[in-house]
Amino acid sequence: MDDPVREFKRGPWWSWSRFQAFLRTELGHLTTVHASDRPWQMPLAAALASGLPLMVGAWFNRLDYGLASSLGGLVFLYVPRTALHHRMVTLMACAFGMSACYALGLMSHFYPALMALSLAVITLLATMVCRFYAVGPPGSFFFVMAAAIGAHMPIHVPDFPLYVGLFTLGCVLACLIAFGYSLWILRLREPAPIAPLPAPTFDFVVFDSVVIGVFVGGSVLVAQALGLQRAYWVPVSCLAVIAGATLRAVWDKQLQRILGTALGLLLAWGFMALPFNPWLIAAMVMVLTFIIETLVVRHYGVAAVFITPLTLLLAEAAAFGQQSTMAVLQARFVDIVLGSVIGLVGGACIHSPRFRAAVSPWLRRLAPQRLLPPPR
Repeated sequence: MDDPVREFKRGPWWSWSRFQAFLRTELGHLTTVHASDRPWQMPLAAALASGLPLMVGAWFNRLDYGLASSLGGLVFLYVPRTALHHRMVTLMACAFGMSACYALGLMSHFYPALMALSLAVITLLATMVCRFYAVGPPGSFFFVMAAAIGAHMPIHVPDFPLYVGLFTLGCVLACLIAFGYSLWILRLREPAPIAPLPAPTFDFVVFDSVVIGVFVGGSVLVAQALGLQRAYWVPVSCLAVIAGATLRAVWDKQLQRILGTALGLLLAWGFMALPFNPWLIAAMVMVLTFIIETLVVRHYGVAAVFITPLTLLLAEAAAFGQQSTMAVLQARFVDIVLGSVIGLVGGACIHSPRFRAAVSPWLRRLAPQRLLPPPR
């Protein structure tokens, strides 16, 4: 079933038998576990890329510095399965892009009125580039996540170069770990062939990117209008849901993200109830990263249970003890539900033929014709 509400269109929505069939279908999708050939060394290397900066920060008693570098370490997740030279070029390009997104996000923190526009443009450009160059999963997700967390970092103007430098150092460390990991894993596995870039199409590269950028920026505006504080999870959740390849994928991601987040907040509550210890936080980030990268290719909803506390640690750990634990957890749940609902609406627009037929020609007229691929 491609459309999650198609069954209701075939008959009266109050039919009990159709409602039961709908629930069985949804349960089947929610409990489907996919096969994975990901080697265990990959989650381990990803855990090192995120955890080692935190250990350095704990050693110097500057966890805030370690958290900024740890966020940059997430670029490791863009390592492709290709030959060594292609892996490293791809990863270094992603490291540059993530550093730029983080820097632009930090800049927007000092001009809240421009934050929504800034994140919309970052999302549009990151999605467009990732689609044009066929960057595999996680696509533009971590580019936007870095920008969103940077936009809500409580720093002052003189700290801007320091935090951009710390983030970039985290990216450099991730590249070094990826180089060592690649030397090891390529001895065990043949590299995948480098696939030629697909022919770009206007709808896939431009139209979808513009719509995704508009909805991500709009989610920031909604969060600001509602007075949500440090609502970085609103645009991130919106992007995670709206980027589904099909309407079914968008619907499933929304349900899995909300349900996984609800359980993940309980796990985060347990972590935040522990005595504050920088070394313990570094260890938890490494363990959570390992678990997430092992599970995410099998079942996104189960991985979301661990993604929630990991993101809270990366974004909030430096402020532990300065605010109510329950207030933080409630705010993050509201952020994720709001972002997921907005992402679902955006996904429905992207996968609506009527919406595409109405907006795509208008968008084509705005773009320079010499830069557009021919229509198909």
